[in-house]
Amino acid sequence: MGVIAAGIAMAGAAIGAGIGDGIVISKFIEGMARQPEMTGQLRTNMFIGVGLVEALPIISLVLSFVYMAK
Repeated sequence: MGVIAAGIAMAGAAIGAGIGDGIVISKFIEGMARQPEMTGQLRTNMFIGVGLVEALPIISLVLSFVYMAK
């Protein structure tokens, strides 16, 4: 059961991270199109947002290892 729980957790995290990355990047492109002079600040915020979104699968991976160990 631990292996199944780990697989489900990783699948959910991967799907969530993919959707989150798509939303963050699409909003960056939208903001860049509206205000080209803010591209530098928007890019910085985008990288921070993508980094936070990508933290989810890493946390999920650690929790998956914990579930598999039980």
